[in-house]
Amino acid sequence: MAALGSPVRTLRALLRELRLACGQGGRPYRHAPAYRHVLAAFRAHRVTSEKLCRAQQELHFQAATYLCLLRSTREHAALHREYHGKGERSPEEVAGLVGFRLPQQPGGKG
Repeated sequence: MAALGSPVRTLRALLRELRLACGQGGRPYRHAPAYRHVLAAFRAHRVTSEKLCRAQQELHFQAATYLCLLRSTREHAALHREYHGKGERSPEEVAGLVGFRLPQQPGGKG
């Protein structure tokens, strides 16, 4: 995996993906349990002057991994919607998809 970058950038990207994933229903995404959990985890693991968090890198890695999962799932669903088969097609339509034309039948058929 490439460099993780800053935790704030990862958090923002993670919340954006959660908004895209959870915002489909009628309720706002900020009421989703996943949204509240991610914010609470990042707040609990931030480095302050009073304590040094040893699990910060671990949390950042887990957040980046979860971000990758959410992003990949969303992109997979978009590709699936775009390229999934629409049912059986006629031979003429299939030939047109790949840039061919079917030969004409003699006698005006086809």
